[in-house]
Amino acid sequence: MAIEIRPAKRFEDVKTMVGPKRPDANVCWCLSYRIPSKQNLELRGTERGELVKQLAAQEPPPGVLAYDGDEVVGWAGVHPRADTSFARNRKIPHVDDLDVWSVWCIRVRPGYRGKGISHHLLEGAVDFARSYGAPAIEGYPVDNQGKHVDLTMAYVGTRKLFEEAGFTKAADTDSLINGFPRVLMRLDLR
Repeated sequence: MAIEIRPAKRFEDVKTMVGPKRPDANVCWCLSYRIPSKQNLELRGTERGELVKQLAAQEPPPGVLAYDGDEVVGWAGVHPRADTSFARNRKIPHVDDLDVWSVWCIRVRPGYRGKGISHHLLEGAVDFARSYGAPAIEGYPVDNQGKHVDLTMAYVGTRKLFEEAGFTKAADTDSLINGFPRVLMRLDLR
């Protein structure tokens, strides 16, 4: 399997990875951290997909996609932290004043999990942020110490995944997911 990471510019592929089976369903669309909470709560049904379609047409697009040939198999949400809810999040600290980028969601399609695609996605997110001049990139994974993380909550990644990509722990957070503490992991890109 030769995995290629590309910017998330093709809306149909983003939809395959984060969209609902029913277009009117109120699912995340990976917007929960990307837009302000109030806007996230107000967007209903098809409005969510329409916003993602607009974001995919912008520069920079809302993340990266993993492909096995022409088949989309993974997604990572990555963007400047200033344009995400992490800019105002009281539970995730700011380490300094750098205009860092955040990676907050890593998702692999069923049937492709366990093949290292999340590693490719995180590496691709780093390369993507670097290509836009990011001085550093952060992630906020769980510190699960090797224990099982429920699949519905595994989208934030694990500390081990980030460490294997060269990130180091920069701070503790006050955030928990699935009972595990989240840590702020950072990689300097300068």
